[in-house]
Amino acid sequence: MKRALVTGVCGQDGSYLTEFLLNKGYRVFGLTHRMIEAETFAMHHHIHLLNGDMRDELSLRTAITKSWPDEIYNLAGQVFVPVSWEAPAETFDINTCGLARILKIVKEVKPDTKVYQASSSEMFGNYDGCCSEETAMWPTSPYGISKLASHKLCERYRERDVFVVSGILFNHESPRRGHEMVTRKISAQVAAWANGDDSRLGLGNLNARRDWGYAKEYVEAMWLMLQQDQPDDYVVGTGVSHSVAEFLMAAGEVVGLERAFVLDHLEIDNRMTRTQEIYNLRADNSKTKRVLHWEPKVDFDALVKLMVHSEMTTLTLNGRRAMVAR
Repeated sequence: MKRALVTGVCGQDGSYLTEFLLNKGYRVFGLTHRMIEAETFAMHHHIHLLNGDMRDELSLRTAITKSWPDEIYNLAGQVFVPVSWEAPAETFDINTCGLARILKIVKEVKPDTKVYQASSSEMFGNYDGCCSEETAMWPTSPYGISKLASHKLCERYRERDVFVVSGILFNHESPRRGHEMVTRKISAQVAAWANGDDSRLGLGNLNARRDWGYAKEYVEAMWLMLQQDQPDDYVVGTGVSHSVAEFLMAAGEVVGLERAFVLDHLEIDNRMTRTQEIYNLRADNSKTKRVLHWEPKVDFDALVKLMVHSEMTTLTLNGRRAMVAR
């Protein structure tokens, strides 16, 4: 039975990856520094929790020694771009130094372990066109720079015979996305509007375009990268970008809201506009298709629909619970 250690196990990607690996017959260990919050997750998924912090080398060494993994999936990180401007040092300590600690330990303790690093499309910055593994990278935020530094670390450790891959994932969403992310904010508010809520939705730049895919699908690509004979970099995305405004209008259409209603309940808040915004990210995932034989199946409209339907279901369930509680 293969053994996998997943950092960031309770996040969107970590939860989907855990389910995927369990279905593959893996014994899964999850690294977390919030043990109490993670216990319910661990019991539900039948995984082994290990206490650890990406900023603490001793805890990482202990986790790797205890789990003795065939594969490590490094999904932990400070992932919210605006926060990286407020806490750049912490962002680097977790995103870049955390990986450096893992790679150092793997090299010293278990050099046959294969490592997946969660890189990011934010590394490309404002490149005009579809981005491949060979596209020049010019990140525009501390978050993007921290990910680029980690990306370069992978290259150097490959030269030291560590099997480490970089998955350059473009925006991938799901009902498990954090509430601070724009797609989750929109889908939740649209569901609330459909249930009679009359509050306004505050958004920043409606024209920012992203290559949005379905996170549940993308974890298979992560796994496939570690099944190859040689480590490499892979871009994962759909190749098509849509604006925030398009996401909002598509979400409204799912529940039959009139365009006029959506616009009347929209509030542009310039405080939400990102510093040094990236305007249009699109993936060229031809290498991933060719080598991994993987490509996304859920398109933009299907993604928006499943996110809004999930929020509608949650509201219905919460309403029933409230009635029972009375």
